[in-house]
Amino acid sequence: MGSALRTLMPQLAAQDAGRLDNLPCLDGATALEALPGGITNRNYKAVTPRGTFVIRVSDAQSSLLAVDRDNEHRNSLAAAYAGAGAPVVDYLHGQGVLVVGFLEGRTFVEDDVRRPENLPRIAEACRRLHAGPRFASDFNMFDIQARYLEVVHERGFRLPDRYEEFLPVIERMRAAMQARPEPTVPCNNDLLARNFIDDGSRIWIIDYEYSGNNEASFEIANIWSESTLPLELLEPLVASYWGAHDPAKVARARLWAVMSQYGWTLWAAIQDSISPIDFDFWGWGMEKYDRAVATLEGPDLVGLLESVAGR
Repeated sequence: MGSALRTLMPQLAAQDAGRLDNLPCLDGATALEALPGGITNRNYKAVTPRGTFVIRVSDAQSSLLAVDRDNEHRNSLAAAYAGAGAPVVDYLHGQGVLVVGFLEGRTFVEDDVRRPENLPRIAEACRRLHAGPRFASDFNMFDIQARYLEVVHERGFRLPDRYEEFLPVIERMRAAMQARPEPTVPCNNDLLARNFIDDGSRIWIIDYEYSGNNEASFEIANIWSESTLPLELLEPLVASYWGAHDPAKVARARLWAVMSQYGWTLWAAIQDSISPIDFDFWGWGMEKYDRAVATLEGPDLVGLLESVAGR
């Protein structure tokens, strides 16, 4: 089938064609195209007699990014069962290939997330996911960040200026948040705007490679951070999710946003050194780092820590 796939898509890399040969769901495929926007995987849309599918192809080096493909598969199944994610069609264990159903709808961009009328709809999609079956894995950005930092040191990857100067403050944040932890729920943990699909009546959540049981406040914070929402939109987003205004929840989300930015900065540093994808990973990460530093050195930090710790 590899030659047939390359006929449909001449630019399909030989390594990907070889792996896709093993997918029975692609028998008789009539169209194959690359989907834009992926900065970890290569994503394809396939039209077949059985339906339209999205094929996610990853490389083994993604394990440096704390991605477990077996857990991604299991968690994608759980998200589909919850009615939050796309149906899972096939998975090739050990080959980095996951196939899910193609969701008809409009992929969000950051401007969509910034629209106040969409915040309750996004919160509803998150609640649907969070109410579903527990995931097979856990996710904690404090632990992930420490793991990323070990990789950066072990591999000799470059580190942003002053990055480690903030580690004592990060430990203060961790202690404050552990004083009154939230129960964990199944979270996507990587809710960039493009991971929301709007079918006109509801919003779906896609891409579960960083998924794991986590605090809901991290999910909300990550949404706010990834779409660079203004501060005045954080409170309505938090209230939409929890059903009421809660200053302590807003403070918790702000701290998780900082930790998200600080942690994903190292994700970018690793990708900058290992990824074959043509993308400015360093610039992407430095934008997050600069926002993290602005809060870590800003006047609000002490009050946020006190609010979260209940003092």
